[in-house]
Amino acid sequence: MVGADGSGAIAEIGVFGGSGFTSFLTDVEEHVVETPYGEPSAPLVVGEIEGRRVAFLPRHGRSHELPPAQINYRANVWAMKQLGVRRIIGPTASGALQPELQLGEFVVPDQFVDRTSGREDTFYEGPETTHVSAADPYCADLRRILVETAGEIGIPVRDGGTIVVVQGPRFSTRAESRWFQDAGWDVINMTAYPEGYLARELELCYANISMVTDHDVGVVGTEPVSHEDVVRVFTSNNERLRELLFRAIPKIGAQPDDGCASALRGARV
Repeated sequence: MVGADGSGAIAEIGVFGGSGFTSFLTDVEEHVVETPYGEPSAPLVVGEIEGRRVAFLPRHGRSHELPPAQINYRANVWAMKQLGVRRIIGPTASGALQPELQLGEFVVPDQFVDRTSGREDTFYEGPETTHVSAADPYCADLRRILVETAGEIGIPVRDGGTIVVVQGPRFSTRAESRWFQDAGWDVINMTAYPEGYLARELELCYANISMVTDHDVGVVGTEPVSHEDVVRVFTSNNERLRELLFRAIPKIGAQPDDGCASALRGARV
């Protein structure tokens, strides 16, 4: 049992793996975690990076068997907290909605737009009514660390932006993509919601890293991207993501008393 002061924690930092990022740590111990919301996508593995205990969970499952809408996001986030994790990084492969974004660029968003439907996206289903603010949905401190570290190691990175999350598994029509672009949103993905918001409901810190693999179908002025190009960028992104995480995680301190840790203050009616 994890105490309020973090005593008994098995891990302090969590990482969700996305498409193609199904392994991260070596010399790990495996933890099968039971949750009130069913089974997580896979057993969690815990290892160390420069003395920091890190839990890793591939959100699509070990063999990428779970499509975006079938991921049990509540179980995944709950399992992280059950191990003692207070701070989570959630990388995602994403499409660019703006032509100036380059393939291989990383975006660390500060806003999201939810265009999913039917996903279990709250822990608070009554009888006590709870409204957790999503005004600033991502942890400012984690975002700062990720952006600064990416800059230090030469990864092209954008500080801030909006990620729109669609239901999947289908991609957008050209009309939808142009709509998202005209709205001024930056990247598009299928898994960033409700993962980050669920972390906020549990008063955990969370930051997303959106790794651009292609330009979305409605982005005017960009060349069509071949499958070979996507695979090449995808592989390169995951290699650089691994380097970024190994550099950034040792810089992550204990959870501050910020908007993430105090999300439930005044949230209950």
